[in-house]
Amino acid sequence: MKLYFAPRTRATRARWLLEELGVPYELVKLDLSRQENSTPAYLAVHPLGEVPALVEGDVTLLESLAICLHLADRFPEKHLAPPMGSTERGPYYQWMVFAELTLDPVVMAFHQHAQLPEEEQASAHSAEELAKHRTRLAAVLDVINGGLGDREFLVGGAFTAADVVMVSILHWANTLKLLDGHPRLAEYVKRHAQRPAVRRAVSG
Repeated sequence: MKLYFAPRTRATRARWLLEELGVPYELVKLDLSRQENSTPAYLAVHPLGEVPALVEGDVTLLESLAICLHLADRFPEKHLAPPMGSTERGPYYQWMVFAELTLDPVVMAFHQHAQLPEEEQASAHSAEELAKHRTRLAAVLDVINGGLGDREFLVGGAFTAADVVMVSILHWANTLKLLDGHPRLAEYVKRHAQRPAVRRAVSG
């Protein structure tokens, strides 16, 4: 099994899950600043030159969410996904997809705004757009906060790949100061970001 990876990208969540699983894999690091993701060799793996990509035998998987879903099911003995047919399976799918398709885009909007020149950030149009994003973010975080409740994990009573995906995106939000006013979510992120597998996933 081979994971194509670059630091501070969505590939980190796939690497984190592999470290949680404790299964052998080869890590192929790509230096995006040197455009190593644009070489003919890597474009043969991922035609868009994005990370991550997971290669296992004759199968190549793109998209971090698909990789996490696959890996959690690939090793059921590791218990990082609820069993098929269990009452937790539906909520597990829900939170995986909610994190990727509902939370991630609004966090990305704030990230992109922060990259704008100061004069563009201060423009009336930008301020109006940012206000819309803040309203959306507040609603999204309220849904996550309500779903998590007072539990340590999103689904059932155990850590799953849903926590990996959700925490990875909420951690990004936290670095952008977007979890201010949401202490329970900030604590959820802090607790799971201290897991040994996370430290291994972000090292080197």
